[in-house]
Amino acid sequence: MSKQTKEILAQLDEKLVPLTREIDELRFENEILKEKIYYLEKHKRANNIILYGLHESEDSIKTLIQLVKKKFKDDLNIIVEDRDINTIYRLGKIDKQKEKRRPILISFVNNWKKSDIMKNKNKLNNNIYASEDYPKDVLNKRRELQSKLEEERKKGNYAIINYDRLIVKEGKPGNVKRKRDSPASPSISEQPCKQQFTTKANRRNAFDLMRNRSNSFPTDNHPSKPEA
Repeated sequence: MSKQTKEILAQLDEKLVPLTREIDELRFENEILKEKIYYLEKHKRANNIILYGLHESEDSIKTLIQLVKKKFKDDLNIIVEDRDINTIYRLGKIDKQKEKRRPILISFVNNWKKSDIMKNKNKLNNNIYASEDYPKDVLNKRRELQSKLEEERKKGNYAIINYDRLIVKEGKPGNVKRKRDSPASPSISEQPCKQQFTTKANRRNAFDLMRNRSNSFPTDNHPSKPEA
């Protein structure tokens, strides 16, 4: 390689340095934006559930709310008020032949009502079930982790899928809680001794005490009245 060629390449490298730095900065900013979108999407769906299998017989949103409320009351014994629901609607296009039952997205005002329903979702009857409202990419990730989840459980490990992450702990968690160690009782020598008055010398009679006090008072100096 000639000297002139080396000089040209060095000049090109020098010009590419700021471009390379700018590309790295853009990649870093892109990762930050992706992370923000990830958490915004997660927070947006935190109070949502999707209900599958409920017969599509409603003619308005109001009627749909009544159907959902009745289902939760009958199967789960959970009372849902109108004020508890923020948004509710069917997902997907209407099936004119009424063969497919479109899922229902329910967005609650607060998370505790949604959590109460999800804890009792296994009590739903008639092939109706509820699930979390996950984004599409999270659903795909959970499907990929399903095989690993089953594999870990076959090994006897405790494994669950938390959102889009697989959590594995060796062995099954014990049901017996560790008892709190009771504090050791102090030895006899460490216990404070109460002052006891057991001897006769230490015992005082209340009447004797009063008699002694009366004797200690000064006597009257006036002469007594002579007897008649």
